[in-house]
Amino acid sequence: MTTAIDTNVIIALWDASDSLHRAARAALDKTFNEGTLVISGAVYAELVAGQGRTEAFVDRFCEETGIAVEWEFEEKMWRTAGTAFQSYAARRRKQNGAEARCILADFVIGAHALVNGYKLLTLDAGIYQASFPKLSITSL
Repeated sequence: MTTAIDTNVIIALWDASDSLHRAARAALDKTFNEGTLVISGAVYAELVAGQGRTEAFVDRFCEETGIAVEWEFEEKMWRTAGTAFQSYAARRRKQNGAEARCILADFVIGAHALVNGYKLLTLDAGIYQASFPKLSITSL
């Protein structure tokens, strides 16, 4: 089984003071033993964007952990992400006229996992369950 990893899981792993650090480490070890680990290009970009991080750092992390980066996205993935984001934004507007709190990258990450038939490892199961009901999700 291939597991796509959400940005927030890796961030928790990198921050030893994060309350979810140990849970992230255990979940990644478990999923590594179950199959292949991947991140989308959107996750890679979010990881590099963090303060003090470089492409070299993220590349080395991925290489050392055996996490593959999937750079290419097909049309179906983009359409799925756009439709899911549109539905999410409509749900938020119905809830007291609230604006979207999530960003499009979250929906790209979910669509990447769904379209490819991957399981998604995330800290934000709620948003993914609501937006991608057919997506297999593992949450910390």
